[in-house]
Amino acid sequence: MRIDLRLLLSLAVFWVGLSTASPQADSGEPEIPDGFTPLFNGKDLTGWYGNNPHTTTKAPPDLRYPSIAAQQQPFREHWRVEEGELVNDGHGPYATTTKNYRDIELLVDYNTVAKADSGIYLRGTPQVQIWDYTKEGGKWDRGADKGSGGLFNNRGESPGRDPLVLADKPFGKWNHFRIRQLGSRTTVYLNDQLVVDNAVMENFWDKSRRTPLPARGPIHLQTHGGEIRWRNVAVREIPSEEANRLLRGDDDEQGFTSLFNGKDLSGWQGAVDSYEVRDGVLACKEGGGGVLFTEEEYDDFIVRVEFKVPPGGNNGLAIRYPGQGRASRDGMTELQILDDTAEKYATLDPRQYNGSVYGMVAAHRGYLRPVGEWNYQEVTVIGPKIKVELNGTVIVDADVSKVTKFKGDEPHPGKDRTTGYFGFTGHRDPVEFRRVAIKRL
Repeated sequence: MRIDLRLLLSLAVFWVGLSTASPQADSGEPEIPDGFTPLFNGKDLTGWYGNNPHTTTKAPPDLRYPSIAAQQQPFREHWRVEEGELVNDGHGPYATTTKNYRDIELLVDYNTVAKADSGIYLRGTPQVQIWDYTKEGGKWDRGADKGSGGLFNNRGESPGRDPLVLADKPFGKWNHFRIRQLGSRTTVYLNDQLVVDNAVMENFWDKSRRTPLPARGPIHLQTHGGEIRWRNVAVREIPSEEANRLLRGDDDEQGFTSLFNGKDLSGWQGAVDSYEVRDGVLACKEGGGGVLFTEEEYDDFIVRVEFKVPPGGNNGLAIRYPGQGRASRDGMTELQILDDTAEKYATLDPRQYNGSVYGMVAAHRGYLRPVGEWNYQEVTVIGPKIKVELNGTVIVDADVSKVTKFKGDEPHPGKDRTTGYFGFTGHRDPVEFRRVAIKRL
């Protein structure tokens, strides 16, 4: 669940009370590595408030702020600080950060008791699971025998739902989480063992699971019937350049071939006069237009590209382009690249916003990085199916053969093409590209 500034201001009086209601710890400062910011200071509840999102989301929208306000007294009753540890008795609303986060690395130590059940919510969404992994805990039928750390609310056999290994320590021992969240992709280490490997964390709040994880949100420490203690809770916000590098990995190791050498337009044809290479970047010239496309054709493929849009910038990815005409109509499609935060685009058709299969399928919005930062995008095209993953979040997963309604009722004669060129569709704005690579499937 997302919390906005109005809520933070309305709860300020509660946070003041929380920061003075808990005893001071005697154990010194938290053990936090360089580069991380403590979320729990080991002394009081500064930076946290109470919010059980399951309760809050059930309230009518106009009553959600009052619902959260009503949870602050129970929060103070069930959470305390004891010898530098954040302690919950197993009841009450969840401890929730007052700040929302995007891409992060999160460190958490926890110590719980037999038959306990808890978890860590990321971007306000459940959850990285914590529970009693023993048979006596009574939850082997739900997968507890596999251990903690899995993305429990992912569906069925989805990657990440069950941990790769059982890494829990016996009761009475402290466990250590290192969690990385990049877009919707989650990696979890429990006690230095990899238990979730770059899996997509599904959005529990959308029962259809068609809506991806929110672009940002708070961290919740869940309460679920058994005492749990927390310490050394800290976060590092991951900058976009690092996030892109981590999401991408190594192109060569994964079988990708570079399409752009960073020096010139070798291997490209079409609107070559509308593009230039500067400082290793392929840029559309101000006022330049037309389609710059590869010399080779492709049928099924995965393409990777990093792009940066100026304010109001507009370009696109040409998919299975025939070499002439408009990519959006005569090719299979144009995948829109657009600063859709610009006011001048406020009234576009939803199928025109960033990442959309132009005029046919609307992309989920809100996952672009701020204007001026590099975005990482991976596009998979197999037969009539197109998947677009932007900055670690799948924003389109569509079968264009099933599309029967088009923007403006205009025909898209090329949408069923099975082969064609890949390229960029200039629209007069200096949009930049780099690290363009492709893999045939």
